[in-house]
Formats: sequence, structure tokens, C-alpha cells
Amino acid sequence: MKIDIYNHVMPVRYLEMMKSHSKDAGIIKRMSGLRMLWDIEARVGMLDQWPDVRQVLTLSLPSPELVGGPELSPELARIANDDMAAMCTKWPQKFPAFVASLPMNNVPAALEEMDRAIARLGARGVQVCTSVNGRPLDEPEFFPVFERVTKHHDLPIWMHPARPATRAYYVNETKSKYEIWQVLGWPYETSVAMARIVFSGLFDRLPDMRLITHHCGAMIPFFSGRAETLWAQLGSRTADENYEDLLKRMAKKPIEYFRMFYADTVLGGSASALRCGLDFFGADKVVFASDCPFDPEGGPMFIREGIRSIEDLKLPEPDKRKIYFENALRLLRMPDKPPR
Repeated sequence: MKIDIYNHVMPVRYLEMMKSHSKDAGIIKRMSGLRMLWDIEARVGMLDQWPDVRQVLTLSLPSPELVGGPELSPELARIANDDMAAMCTKWPQKFPAFVASLPMNNVPAALEEMDRAIARLGARGVQVCTSVNGRPLDEPEFFPVFERVTKHHDLPIWMHPARPATRAYYVNETKSKYEIWQVLGWPYETSVAMARIVFSGLFDRLPDMRLITHHCGAMIPFFSGRAETLWAQLGSRTADENYEDLLKRMAKKPIEYFRMFYADTVLGGSASALRCGLDFFGADKVVFASDCPFDPEGGPMFIREGIRSIEDLKLPEPDKRKIYFENALRLLRMPDKPPR
């Protein structure tokens, strides 16, 4: 069995509301043209190529707070969660579980929807973006979301990068060109969000929090040596804040907090990148995922190449079992037998 823990769908009702309310013409173009995202009958047929693959469904971007304001986003989240739950009910062998989407620009509604989706619909965790419309996740307003899913529900958090094309890299430009905002910007956003979570003390306040990072921990594994040695000197380049005391208050070295995250295998099929991620996080913290259907073939390529990248590493069988399904079953607290 292989549990694909991070792939994406967009229910048709959500797609239509996104078309009506989103101001991002580029994302409307992308999502509307990706059939395997919203034609779930076709998606199920495609998955027949891999009888042992089960997909845990997550909503594709744009998330509810990226589409609508705090009045509309709760409705968007309910539609997404209701329809993903219906997919799991209709095709339990293909989709054994889904992850709840939340209206993060309305925290009281997010908490209510989290409870509803988990208790009534069977969601096995929640998904957040790396920022809430540009605001960092470590702001106090958002702490109740992390606290509720960790302490009350004992379920994991999926964290997806979010950075729009309109966030330019240069002061004389109004947008990020050549889709750099996605290819390079998203791993950057994930890495920044991870750092903010570490240095804000979120893991100290919630030591049992389980947070799954997309794209195998983004930049952190490759730059782990730089992260370890430079953050060991935190404060040496800063005059207006006392970061030396922050280091003293931390219960462990900064780099050790980064190893508390989980990481998926979504790396476009690169075995060398996956090796780097495994060396940093260890096999106990890495989970198989595909990012389906966002590949050049519109669905099957990232599943096929993701499996190949794992097989190319010639890992010990116990490690492969952990990555393919054992870690996912433990994280999601799911039975080890797929539904029939």
C-alpha cells in the first residue's frame, strides 16, 4: 500500500465559486484547465494504473481566505469539505480520507469548521497556507487553530506554500516574472514559515504538534548547514532586538526544532533532493506524496516519478514501509487495512 498524503482536488462547486469571486485571472486559468483536479470520475480512472495507491485529499489553492473575505470564506470552506467528504464516501478505496480546509481569515469560523469537518465528516487533519493573506502564522490570532487541532483533535496540520505573482522581487516591478513566484517563491515561503514557527516558540507551546511541510521541507534540508551555523549566532547582526536572549530561552538548538517538522516527497521526482530530505528529517518524518495533478502530464507523472525516486534510493524495506504508508497511518490515526 502507498498512501499519497499530499495531492489536490477542487470540487466543482468550489471551482465555480472561485471563478466568480477570485480576482486572480492566472489561477482561474490554471485550475479551470486541469481536468484531473475537478473531474473526479476521470481521476479515479487514472488512479487505476496504481491499484495500491490511496490518496488523502487536500483542497488545491486558492484556499478559502484567498478567494473571499471573512464573510464568504466560511461558506467556501464548508463547500470544499462537504464535497471532499462525499468523494471519500463514494470512492473509499481510492480516497480513504481528506484534510479539512479552513477560513483562516475568520478564526472563530475556522475553529467551528475544524470541529465540524473532523467530528461530522471524518477529516483527518487541517490544511493551512504559509501565511494568511500575507500575515505570518505565528501571530497570536492564529494560535487557537494550532492549539485546537493538536490538543483537542490530536491530528496533523498540512502546510501549503502561498505566494502570489503580485508580490514582486524588485522595487521597480509590480509582479514576479516568469512564474518565479511559484517555482522558487513557494519553497522560500515554506522555509520562512518554518523559521517563524520555530523562533516564535510554537513548538515549545505545542510540543506534540505535527506539521507536514510540502516539498520535503523546502530549502531547509539543502541549507541545513547554513541554518545551523548562522542561527547559532542569532543576534550577531542585529542591533535593535535582543536575539541572544531568545537563543538562551530556547530548549534546544534551532536546527533541532526544524527536525520536528514532517516532510513529504513532493520534489518532482528528484531522487537526489529526496536523499537530502531524508538525511535531514530521517525516515520516521517523511511521507509519500505526489502533488497530483500539477505535473506536465496533468495527473499521472508525479505519482509515477515520485514512486521511482523512492525506489531509486534503494532504501531498506523498513524505511520504504514508513515512507509509503506507516508514517501516514500513524499521523492520521487510521487503520492499517484499506476499506473494501
